[in-house]
Amino acid sequence: MYFFQTITDQLKVFQIAFMRRSKSQQLILGSLFSLLATIFQSAGGFLPGFGYFISSLATAPILFCSMLSMTVGCLTYLLTNLLLLFIQPSELIIFPFTTGLLGISTGIAFTLFKKRLSIILFGGFSLSIGIFLLLFVFHFPVLGPASSQTISLVFLVSIFIFSILYNWIWTEFGIVLLKKFPLSII
Repeated sequence: MYFFQTITDQLKVFQIAFMRRSKSQQLILGSLFSLLATIFQSAGGFLPGFGYFISSLATAPILFCSMLSMTVGCLTYLLTNLLLLFIQPSELIIFPFTTGLLGISTGIAFTLFKKRLSIILFGGFSLSIGIFLLLFVFHFPVLGPASSQTISLVFLVSIFIFSILYNWIWTEFGIVLLKKFPLSII
């Protein structure tokens, strides 16, 4: 079946090639992807309207680095948070709990799990937790001012289903990236 396919064989080849690089090259690649993630995430503040669509792409650099190495992925995530603190502090509450968390959790899931369904569920669950924290702990209207402040089962399930579907898109993007990305660049 489609959801129970093993997809990590190609990933192991990329991880081995990445680990053959020096630590300096690994950190440089992580910092470049951190810069990309910062630019994408900041687009929502600098380009209102269209920039919000660009800001969703901030997941991609974090996902890619986390797929290659959990350590470099975590460093990329932390550096992106630090850069956002200086460049666009208003995005600092969104990134760590949504786009960044999705990228790092899905990238780590590629390493930890072998089946597509496990990766999708792990990343979707992480994104759901991030959205719930923003909504109900920090009282930040991440879904807009019309979102419910009361906890209802329908609302929680709809956020979880959205998170699963959204992470499914990013998981498929990661798989396509593995198949299309030339190994010589890493």
